[in-house]
Amino acid sequence: MTFEEVVNRRRAYRALESVEITKELIEKTAHIAQLAPSCFNKQPWRYIFVFEKILLTKLQNEGLSKGNKWAKAASMIIAVFSRIDLDCVISDRQYYLFDTGMATAFMILHLTDQGLVAHPIAGFDPVKVKELLELPDEMHLITLIIVGKKSDKIPDFFEDYQKKSEVKRPTRKPLDEFIYMNKYIKK
Repeated sequence: MTFEEVVNRRRAYRALESVEITKELIEKTAHIAQLAPSCFNKQPWRYIFVFEKILLTKLQNEGLSKGNKWAKAASMIIAVFSRIDLDCVISDRQYYLFDTGMATAFMILHLTDQGLVAHPIAGFDPVKVKELLELPDEMHLITLIIVGKKSDKIPDFFEDYQKKSEVKRPTRKPLDEFIYMNKYIKK
């Protein structure tokens, strides 16, 4: 599969079925993140791969928002976190978020290439998730990535918009809404 095919295949599907999570899959996924660029090669990203059934279920039941009920079908959840001092500190820019985002995108594309769904979410209780994962207070929990295999069976409890997005990719903004040539021009 070409890179463009992997990017086109990547979707935030919610209809999932379980898949075996192996140590090899986790190590390869982490290795792909390891190759991402970062400021002065500081590699500020940190990940917790949660796949052990008891903790995974606890995280799904206690840490996710109601709107992410679909994520209970996940085979793994990856917690993405970092801390500002793990990366370059340049003026008021929080560069660690950019570098961690790039490494996480590499991981998402790798998991997509492996035939999996890797759906990042914002709908979680950061205090509860940090407590369950024993994550220190000083760490910034950025996102959770829900991992599973795409299912063709769409659950009845899905909202209408969720059912639609399973079948057809939601529309993307036209290029002229977010790119500029040579300088910013107010649109």
